[in-house]
Amino acid sequence: MSAVPLQSLWSVTAPPGPACVALSGTRRAQAAIVGAGYTGLSAALHLAQAGRDVVVVEAGAIGARASGLNGGQVIPGVKHDPDTLERLFGAVQGGQLVATVAGGPDLVFELIEKHQLQCDAVRAGWIQPAHSEDALAHLALRVEQWRRRGAAVQLLSRAEVGRLTGSQCYCGGLLDRRGGTVQPLSYVRGLATAVLRAGGSIFTDTPAVRLSAGAAGWRIDTPHGSVTAPVTIIATNAYSGALHGPLRRSVVPVPSFQVATAPLPAQLRELILPGGQAASDTRRLLRYFRLDAGGRFVLGARGSYAQAPSRHAMRHHYRAAHEIYPQLRGLPFEYHWGGFVAMTRDSLPHLHELAPGLLAGLGYNGRGVAMATVMGRLLAQRALGADAAELGFPLTPLRPVPLHALSGLGVRATVQYLRLVDGMAGRRTRT
Repeated sequence: MSAVPLQSLWSVTAPPGPACVALSGTRRAQAAIVGAGYTGLSAALHLAQAGRDVVVVEAGAIGARASGLNGGQVIPGVKHDPDTLERLFGAVQGGQLVATVAGGPDLVFELIEKHQLQCDAVRAGWIQPAHSEDALAHLALRVEQWRRRGAAVQLLSRAEVGRLTGSQCYCGGLLDRRGGTVQPLSYVRGLATAVLRAGGSIFTDTPAVRLSAGAAGWRIDTPHGSVTAPVTIIATNAYSGALHGPLRRSVVPVPSFQVATAPLPAQLRELILPGGQAASDTRRLLRYFRLDAGGRFVLGARGSYAQAPSRHAMRHHYRAAHEIYPQLRGLPFEYHWGGFVAMTRDSLPHLHELAPGLLAGLGYNGRGVAMATVMGRLLAQRALGADAAELGFPLTPLRPVPLHALSGLGVRATVQYLRLVDGMAGRRTRT
């Protein structure tokens, strides 16, 4: 069966990024970073602004992987609710963690404003529509927990979520006014430009092939050169390769795929997400959707491990779009693209000190725009000498996933099971 032609909407609509070259020769720096995505560039920007000489090496082009391929939804918090985080980490550390992850969108939009990043930023809020009555009941608890902490979050009735989304297939939801959207590739390219303006160095097409410790610090060997620094940050997330095996095995890369339509006709654009919010529903295999700046409808969901998914495989995305918005039938899907999301066993991001002077942050579980930006700042603070207790985020030991080599098979089986569970929940609600 023929494969769909792959082309990212973001690559077509983003302005060019900064011109960077591959590393050649030997470099020394005060800090070295592997990976020029949100995590690595946020860390580099905060380090450069603190006066540190920082070098970033990136295996491909800036934004060629997850940071330039995601849905561009800026979502506050993590998968767990605030009360759960305090239960897991205690009232003090858990409370600090809640405040840290809640501030993710604030940091993103502050950086955009401060550095004048041209990335179609819109802070109109984030909607989480409920696909079942059970899910809506859980959202009511989530809203209550955030409101107790002063967050601008409200529960939506069926009529309200219908008005805000333009879809009649949800039974309610929540609106979190802290969230928003960006053009994700434009955002990561803008961060790279800000790093260069602050005095940092970025080398693209420069994969890190070996990492070793020595008297002068950590040495990163690349095909045509090396970087040595007393502090090194690994910021490769779902694309962590053989550079640090245990780190790669601490997350499970899960494919996520997106489709985008042609620009909507004016009458549909007035009805579908008219307030400019993004949405991610409560399905276990969630569907996340939004409009881009050109009025195209963008929808993402779990994808295939195939390099180029078949048209048959894409039926799930087309069907999801038409279930949510039957009025989209007949409008062509012009863009198809995807990447990997780093999932962790506990559904939490992880900040690691792998060895003295060797740091890593990863595992955003689908909330990477805000959380990876925050993680970059945390890594920079730690690299600058901040005490672990001052970070507002726990340093956790590295725990590789058991039987990691079989994780792909497990993901495939889990997807089929969760698809069945979601279908049953939807049928119960309709009944």
